Order: sequence, then structure tokens, then C-alpha cells
Amino acid sequence: MAEKVLNIATDQGVDAEAFLLHNRELSIEVNNAQVETLKQAEEIGLGIRIIKNGCLGFTYTSDLADNAIITAVKNAINIAQFTTPDEHNSLPKKQENYPELGFLYDDEFNTINIDEKINLAKRVEEIAQNYDNRIKIVESATYEDTEFSSLIVNTNGLYACEKANYGGIYVFLVAEEQGIAENGYAMMVNRKLYDINPELVAKEATQNALRSLNAKRIDSAQLPSIMEPYIMTKFMGLIAQMINANAVQKGKSLFANKEGEIVASPIFNLVDDGLLQDGIASFPFDSEGVGSRKNDIITKGILQGFLYDTYTANKAGINSTGNAARGSFRGLPTVGTTNFTILPGDKTPKSLISDIEKGFYITEVMGMHTANPVSGDFSVGAAGIMIEQGELTYPVRGVTIAGNLIDFLQDIDAIGNDIRFFGGRSSPTIRLKSLSIGGE
Repeated sequence: MAEKVLNIATDQGVDAEAFLLHNRELSIEVNNAQVETLKQAEEIGLGIRIIKNGCLGFTYTSDLADNAIITAVKNAINIAQFTTPDEHNSLPKKQENYPELGFLYDDEFNTINIDEKINLAKRVEEIAQNYDNRIKIVESATYEDTEFSSLIVNTNGLYACEKANYGGIYVFLVAEEQGIAENGYAMMVNRKLYDINPELVAKEATQNALRSLNAKRIDSAQLPSIMEPYIMTKFMGLIAQMINANAVQKGKSLFANKEGEIVASPIFNLVDDGLLQDGIASFPFDSEGVGSRKNDIITKGILQGFLYDTYTANKAGINSTGNAARGSFRGLPTVGTTNFTILPGDKTPKSLISDIEKGFYITEVMGMHTANPVSGDFSVGAAGIMIEQGELTYPVRGVTIAGNLIDFLQDIDAIGNDIRFFGGRSSPTIRLKSLSIGGE
């Protein structure tokens, strides 16, 4: 199918790329030990990118019959005639070898039957229900797994093909005491089926809900603050926008023109690693067929560079960092992160708290989408637990945290050794010298 695209394009004298994706997903949700929903979806499709004299044309099709492919290629060529020429439009060059990653595919996901997968979801629900009598509702307990194969070829001789899979469990529940209810959520996604642990997920979700019961309000203050790994990955979403070369080149990033400058604490190190061992986002190549690699973003507080796909790299006069991403065959590649990771420090989470006389341990943030990647300013809702005399004391709700991202990163004075992964982002516990807490 892919060769057919290239043959037609070559006959027409245009550059072409064929992106084929085969994806299969399974989702099982249980409620009260009964299967509430079971969905299995499978699709295969072809995205076609044409470049003619700097003009870009794109089409896609899930009909892979010969006539449909021929029509799709011709349509892409026709579309290219109506787009604006851009000298930076090009396709990646042929790459001789790709890294071999032996951990991408676990046969166990196909070996065990559907009943065993259902039991994983039932198990996490059962453990959560029986953990504490204040757990009143397990709203959802879900098992999911995904398998996909990706094939990319282009008229420069590039050929890239690989498959991968992974799976996970998720639980969302409610704890109640004295008429007050609080939510708890936890997840675990892994490359290996038997690394998925229902006991740990259930325990984390229940503890997250129970620790938030009977929350109080507090007065506004500037306080030392602790960010849990999950909360820090929320802020990493903002950072990801700011180190995206497309945003940088359009002047829509606070980090624009700051390469080589201090943007964070000297103990802060941030990488994007598409080859990370067992990383959920690890793959030998990106969505254009450029080989994956590890990219240092911030090293000892100094901004090293940005993430690029082929187009943005051409504009910058450099090579792609292997960060082209696309969610399906229906879209063009854009710049994205892979395994986006804050490197761990040498402090235990407990030691980060132990010397704080009065502080705030943040367990939840709301409204991160309102943060501004251009100015770096943020003001979001938050909840957490007060720290007094080095100990976690009572829960807090109904506050806001506010600041500027560069000030935020430069105020980091300690980093934990407890790195946690949440999909393609991972972080340890982070401590800030001071953060603006808006209360009563």
C-alpha cells in the first residue's frame, strides 16, 4: 500500500510520504463486580503527505483498496496546488538504522484471556471497596490495553516500521465522612502486563480520597510548598508548550531567545527521552521516521534547547530532534514530547517535609489550562495538606496558587528521589522555597 503511494507520486514528480497506522484498543470497566462496558476497537488507515515545489498537500483514508489509495494520492497532489509555498516544507532523509528497543512489545497482553483482564479491573475495585468503610462509591474501575503498528516510508528512501503495546488500570472513587465527600483517583500504565499492580493502585486512590476529608480553609500566605509527582506533571504540560519549537518560532513561548540562560534552579534537570527503558512513549522513530533520541532540555537550571520536528528544524537550520508526533493517520505531524522527565534528586519525600516549620503540601490543582505559556503566569485552584513542624497535619481546600513559571522553577530548593511516571511524563516530589497561596 505504501509503495503504491510512492510509485504514483514518483510518476507525478512530487515528494511523498505514506504513514500507515494499525491500532487496536481494549477497554473494560466494571461496577459492583459486573462488567459495565467492554469496548474493543480496531482501525487501520493511511495518511499521505505530498510536497511539490514547497507546497504541501495532505489527505487520509481508511479505505485501503487500490482505487481509494490512487484517489487519495491524486487529491493530495491537487490540494498542494492551492497551498502557499514554504521553503521549509520537506520530508526527512533516509536513515540507515534505528535503535533496537527490546521492551516495546509484551506477548502476555495477547496470551491471557479476556476473563483475566476483567479480573484485574474487578480486583482493583474489590480492594478499594474493602480498604476503609468511608469508601462509599467506586465510580469506575477500568482495565485498558493498546497495541499499534506504525509504518512510514517516503520518496527519499526512508523506511521505518515497528509495533508496540502497553496496558494499565485506573480507579476513581469517593470517600465520605460526616456528609462530606472527596474524590480519589489513581492509575498505573506499564509496558509489561505483570508489572500492573491492582493493590498499589487501589491503595493509592483510597488514600488520596481519605486524606482530603474534612478539609479546612486557610488564610492567604507565602509558604514553602511541596509538589507531589502527579501535580508536577501538570506543570510539565505548561513547560512542554514552552519548549515546543513551533511555539518558540512564533514568539508564543516565555523561553523564546533564552537558550543558554538560567531558567530554573541549579538542581533542576529536564530531559525528553524517546529511548527510555520501559517508557510508555519510547519508540525507535518519531511520526516522520526520524530516529528517536534523548534530548537535554534544562541542565542544572540552564535552558539547553527546544524540541523540533523536520519543519521547525528546517526553519532553525538544524536537525530534527525526533519529536514529530501525531495521534492518528488523520493528521499532519506536529512537535510533541516523548518521555518527558524531571530527573530525580537525592532526598526522600519525607526529608523534604521534615524541616518545614509551616508549609503547604499540594495534592490537587485545577485549571492548568488557564496558565499562559507566553508570559509564564499561572493562577490555579489547589487543594492539599498543611505542613506543621515537619509533619502533615490537616487537609486544605478552596485555595489558589499563583506565580510565574520561571520564578517557580528557580524557587525549587530540593528534589526527591521518588520519580513517578504518569503516561509520557514523570517527576519526583519537588519542594519550593516559597509559593503564593491565596486563601481567605
